[in-house]
Amino acid sequence: MMEDSYVETKVEALEDNRTKVTVTVDAADIDARIKKTYKDFANKYNFPGFRKGKAPRPIIDNALGKEAVLATVTDDVVNGSYPLAIDDCGLYPVSKPEFDESGLVEGGKPYAFSFTVAVKPELELSSYDAVSIELPAEGATDAEVDEQIEALREHYHTFEDASAATKVKADSYIDLAMKATDDKGEEIPSLTTESRPYGLGANLFPAEFDEQLVGLKKGQSAAFTLDMPADPPIMLSALSGKTDKIAFEVEVKAVKKKILPEVTDEWAKDTLGFESAEDLRSRVAESISQQKAIVLPRLKENACLEALAERLEGEAPEAMRESAEATLIQDFFQQLQSQGMTFDRYLMQQGITPDQFKEDVKKQAADVAKQDLALDAWARHFGMEATDEDVTAEFQKSGVEDPAALEKEWRANGQLHMVRQGIMRTKAVYDLMEKAVVSEADPAKKDGEAKKPAKKAAAKKSSKKDASEGADEAAEKKPAKKVAKKDDAAADGAE
Repeated sequence: MMEDSYVETKVEALEDNRTKVTVTVDAADIDARIKKTYKDFANKYNFPGFRKGKAPRPIIDNALGKEAVLATVTDDVVNGSYPLAIDDCGLYPVSKPEFDESGLVEGGKPYAFSFTVAVKPELELSSYDAVSIELPAEGATDAEVDEQIEALREHYHTFEDASAATKVKADSYIDLAMKATDDKGEEIPSLTTESRPYGLGANLFPAEFDEQLVGLKKGQSAAFTLDMPADPPIMLSALSGKTDKIAFEVEVKAVKKKILPEVTDEWAKDTLGFESAEDLRSRVAESISQQKAIVLPRLKENACLEALAERLEGEAPEAMRESAEATLIQDFFQQLQSQGMTFDRYLMQQGITPDQFKEDVKKQAADVAKQDLALDAWARHFGMEATDEDVTAEFQKSGVEDPAALEKEWRANGQLHMVRQGIMRTKAVYDLMEKAVVSEADPAKKDGEAKKPAKKAAAKKSSKKDASEGADEAAEKKPAKKVAKKDDAAADGAE
C-alpha cells in the first residue's frame, strides 16, 4: 500500500515489456518537504547577520539561488518515491528506470513525475503437468564401486618398457630424446633433452607433434618443423613471439606399457591403508552413498529446472541474460579467490580458452534466465505468493542484528521485489520437485558432462536462492545477487 504522501500511482504497459509509472505526491507533503529543507539549509550554512538556523527564506534564496531548495526537494521526492512505487506496484524491473522531464516542485501544488522501466515478461509454459526426470539410483551400485576402484588403480599405475616391436600410438606413453631449434637455427634449451617422459594426447605440444611420433618404434627417429601456434600449448608458451618455427629432431628411446596394480588384500592394506580388498569396496561404497545423499537433491533440482525451462514459450530479455551473466562471473571469481587459484591456472586445468570460458558463461546465463522465467510462470499458474509475513520471515532468517531495520532499508531502496521474487521461485522449485515423476537413470546412457566455468549450482542460486541470503548482501551494501568446489571422485561418480 502506498504511503499517505501519494495521491495517485498510475501504471501503463508499453511495448517490449516496458512499463511507464506516473507518481503523484500531494501538495501537503510537498509543502512539508520545502519547509524542512529551508530549515535544514538555515542550519547547514552561515548567513551573515543571522544566527544559525534563523535565516528567512528570502535570504536563503538570494544566497543559494531561488531554485536551490526546490531542486533539492525535487531530487528527494523522486529518489525517495520511485523505489517505493516499483515495489508497491508489484513490478520486477530488469533495468534501471528512465525518467521523463517533469520540472521542479512548487509550493502549494501536488507534484507528478514519470519514469519508464523494462520489466521481466510474464511468459507461459506449454504444459503445467509434473515434469518427468531421470536420476541415478540411491546408494552405491557394484558398477559405481568398480568404477571408483578402477580410478584408484589408474592413479597408482606404473610403467614398464614394452617390446622393441611396439609402435607408438595416439595414447602411448614414451621416453624420447629431443633437440629443438628456432627459426634462426639456435638450439632451444628448454625443449632439448637426452631423455624425457612424454604422454601423447596430453596437449603439452601441438597435435602435429604427436602425429609425427605415431607409428615409430624404439630406436627410430623423426625430424620435422612446426609453425609456432597462435595459441601455443604450455610447453611452447614461453617461446611465443620469439620464433615463427621450431625444428624438432626426436628419437623414441622406449615405448612404455601401463601396469595397473591388482586389487589384492596386500595392495589395499599397504598402499591404501584399508584392512582388506573387501574393506576397500565397503568404504568406497559408503563414500559414494554419502556423496549421493548430498548430490542427488541438487541433481534433482537441476533436472527439474532444465525440464521446466524446455516448456517456456518465448525468450528471456537480454537484460535478464546480462544480469545472470554478471552474477555467474561474480560468483565464479569469488570462488577462485577463496580457493587461491588464478584464472589462468583454472583455464589450464579445464583445457579451455578465455573465449570458450566467455561463451560457456553466456550459455549458462541464458539457461538461468530461462529457468527463472519458467519458475515465475509455474508460481503464477499455481497461485503462489510472497506475503508480507514471508518477506519479514526472510529478513529474520538473515541473522542480522536488526532485521526490521534492514527490511525497511530494502523497502526504501526499492529492493523488496528481489526478496519476493526469491520467495516465489523457492516455493515454485519445492512444488516442482515434489510433483516430479522420477525414474532411475540407465548408467549405460551416461554422457560425459561438458566442462563449464560455473556449475549448474549457480543456476540454483538464481532461482531458489533464499531471500535471507539477499538480506545478508544488503547488510554488506551489495543489493545485487551473489562455483562450487569440484565434488570428489565419489560425487563425480554419482553424477
